Amino acid sequence: MIREYAAEMLGTMVLVLFGNGVNCQVVLGSNTNVSATEKGDYTSLCLGWACGGGLGVWICGGISGGHINPAVTLTLATFRNFPWKKVPGYIFAQFLGAWIGAMLVFANYFHAIDVSTGRTTPGTASLFGTYALDYLPAAGCFFDEFLGAFILVLVILAVTDKRNGPPPAGMVPLVIFIVFLGISAAFGMQTGFAINPARDFGPRVMTAMMGYGRSVFTFRDQYWLWCPVIAPICGGMVAAFVYDSLLFLGSESILNRPNAEARRLHVHAAHAQKSTPHAGLGLARDRDEADIV
Repeated sequence: MIREYAAEMLGTMVLVLFGNGVNCQVVLGSNTNVSATEKGDYTSLCLGWACGGGLGVWICGGISGGHINPAVTLTLATFRNFPWKKVPGYIFAQFLGAWIGAMLVFANYFHAIDVSTGRTTPGTASLFGTYALDYLPAAGCFFDEFLGAFILVLVILAVTDKRNGPPPAGMVPLVIFIVFLGISAAFGMQTGFAINPARDFGPRVMTAMMGYGRSVFTFRDQYWLWCPVIAPICGGMVAAFVYDSLLFLGSESILNRPNAEARRLHVHAAHAQKSTPHAGLGLARDRDEADIV
């Protein structure tokens, strides 16, 4: 079990290493105090986060399942029989991995941060955590993150559904790369596409520790809680409900699992069949004999 937690930690760490790293290189590289020439654009951001998602899942997928996201873990526990006893350990490992990844990126780029605009919120804090644009109201922020997580979990459930043409073994990280690329390219502008509570909270804690202070948590009335944490969890749950209601046939889903009365009748019928195992054969034999006569 320790290997699973360690795998989730390393996978989430790699996600944040590439994601926060590309944020810092592109944004800080556009400042002439840091670099004489720009070092990327929004396409670079999309590709960097997609690489982080795909490689993070590749690192830990065969050991822990490659959740690297508390919203995914909670959804799988609710709708796919993932053991609830593992959920706290997985989520802690994901938060820890995200914090470590952010710390490593900060250690690499803090000189550039200090010579650009300094440690400000949102400012350079947005290189690590997510902060919505000023014009977007609270409901819009929530829906943006909800929608991104909805798409992510819907795709994850589809590619892991054995009855729905799953990709060949080892190809799931490529699918994650594609869906991360698509979400960031289509829905990344307004809230920074957290779609992952660990990816936001771990780096946010790091910035609070590294001189940004409490402002990273008090921004827009505890934005950190209701937008990048609660919204992705809600989006993942709704995605699973929609997928299982319309497409999924597996009995592990709570929507397809028979209720108590159905299970009782099934057990009763099984016991009745065991008590008269040859009844059906006898009827067939009698019918055959009657046909012969």
